[in-house]
Amino acid sequence: MPEYSVKVNNVSKTYKSGSISVKALDNVSFSLKKGEFVAIVGPSGSGKSTLMNVLGTIDRPTHGEVFIDGVATSKMSGNRLAEFRNKKLGFVFQAFNLINGLDAEKNVSLPLMMSALSQRERKARAEKILTRLGLGERLRLKPTQLSGGEQQRVAVARALINNPTLVLADEPTGNLDTRSSAEVIKLLKEISRSGDVTIVMVTHNPDLTKYCDRVIEIKDGKVEKMIRDGLRSKR
Repeated sequence: MPEYSVKVNNVSKTYKSGSISVKALDNVSFSLKKGEFVAIVGPSGSGKSTLMNVLGTIDRPTHGEVFIDGVATSKMSGNRLAEFRNKKLGFVFQAFNLINGLDAEKNVSLPLMMSALSQRERKARAEKILTRLGLGERLRLKPTQLSGGEQQRVAVARALINNPTLVLADEPTGNLDTRSSAEVIKLLKEISRSGDVTIVMVTHNPDLTKYCDRVIEIKDGKVEKMIRDGLRSKR
């Protein structure tokens, strides 16, 4: 197994519109170990969303490389990339992105549809992880019957269903009240402490970063500084 679950090596991303070029990421490098809970922070337009898209293999870097579990991701495409993303990555969104017509168990088991598991096995795995996240009594309820915090826990369960290497959480508490936000962020911290998955979270809420092992601050497409265990080090 590689020492790091994620390595970002000299990644730049430039978007072009006609004769205009915008460098959203500028020679970004860092490594993440399995089990780290990392926050990415920075002002609007700093490159946070672009970095998340590159980590999530949604965008390809213009230069540099992103390695996940030692695998270079930028040259993959088509079915191979879709399969890799489904197996290695999990996504948690601010808007939950649940399907209202499906109950919690069916929402969570959706990423397993591409697997070789039987329907019974998919159901059993979804029920197990939902129970682990405190939703064992809510399996048959649809999103509209759940609170905001419960909906986000369903979304977290869905992100974890394939035992991914990396979970990307984009403002995961943005639509939640203070109490539900605390519950979800503590849940993400607990999951990372299991040592099985690296979690990267974009947030505008500085209060949430205290739960993280490391904070990466992005400014003008560059890593401006890192904060680990309360200590600041320039990069």
